[in-house]
Amino acid sequence: MGKIKVTQVKSAIKRTQNQKRTLEALGLKKIGQVVEHENTPNILGMVNKVKHLVSAEEIK
Repeated sequence: MGKIKVTQVKSAIKRTQNQKRTLEALGLKKIGQVVEHENTPNILGMVNKVKHLVSAEEIK
């Protein structure tokens, strides 16, 4: 499996508790923070849930 780089681009303020917890589970706490994860269906589902708050790109 490849890797995916996830960057938080918008704030979690005024978002639902579920979206805040998803960001925390991805390891994101601040705008501009970048984390790397394995490209698994679980991670892709989490990124899809908060796609309006993050940007993701595949690492080769």
